[in-house]
Amino acid sequence: MYDSSTASNQFINAESTFPVAIRAWEGYLIDQNKSIYTIKAFRGDIKLLASYFSPDKTIGSVTTKDITNFLDWMNNERKVPCSPKTNSRRITSIKSFFKWLNTFGIIEQDPAAAIDQKPVASPIPEILTKEEVDSVMTAANVYRTQKKPDARNLLLLQLLLSTGIKKSETLGISKNHIDREDPEAPKLHVRYANSGNRAKERIIDLPASWLAVLDEYVEQYRPMDMLFPWSPRRLEYLLEDIGKDAGLTKHLSFAMCRWTCFVKDYVEGVPLEVIRSKMGVSQVQWREIFNKIKVLADTYTGKAEQAA
Repeated sequence: MYDSSTASNQFINAESTFPVAIRAWEGYLIDQNKSIYTIKAFRGDIKLLASYFSPDKTIGSVTTKDITNFLDWMNNERKVPCSPKTNSRRITSIKSFFKWLNTFGIIEQDPAAAIDQKPVASPIPEILTKEEVDSVMTAANVYRTQKKPDARNLLLLQLLLSTGIKKSETLGISKNHIDREDPEAPKLHVRYANSGNRAKERIIDLPASWLAVLDEYVEQYRPMDMLFPWSPRRLEYLLEDIGKDAGLTKHLSFAMCRWTCFVKDYVEGVPLEVIRSKMGVSQVQWREIFNKIKVLADTYTGKAEQAA
């Protein structure tokens, strides 16, 4: 039996009901340094599974047929739509939950082991063309020359288009994460507070021209520690304003800047391993990502529009 000190010290066995098991599993996930977002999603998925059964259903009585029936109900009978991506994640949650129960000897057989996990390819993202990159950079630079100069828009946009970092990584940048020892080759150290994400930490080259914008920004806003001491939504608004000023019909976002950065790198001949490392993704993730980058290359250069 498994006893988690983070799960109210409750022993669980095959006769335990789902609420007790879920609390213990949540404690286990915390001990494994899983992110709060992963834990929240997994917990919600198993609670949905539990709601399908009677309240007194024990974890040891769940069969493969029970799980198959649940998945069929979720996809075909439940009135709340379930996207392929959500369906895939819920299967992952279920398989993870029962594998944990089986691994720790709480149940003798894993009823989810026979459930097929079909990977779901995410849609091709929308990116900027080379001309649109020039347009948004010009629009962002205008803020630096207005009556009350503001370098924040250009600082954010140039950072995203040159590094491809995610929104969460942007919000986590501290001023001491910027290495400007060599002014001609500054670098950004992408760090994570959660030790479970240490494998994603990396060092990314920054354009030398960005440092001048950074100095203006620091002089204007005087951030104490975090480079962008703003809410996620505030930074999203900055990008949206830039997109509108540039006359885009697209919605300029963190994701769009991220993908544009890597497609641009690919078109310009940056080595593939450098791009993968810059993205902070595994070799397995890279296979699908690289296929998308190749497809998007013509969009960036404008060849796709010419062909249409």
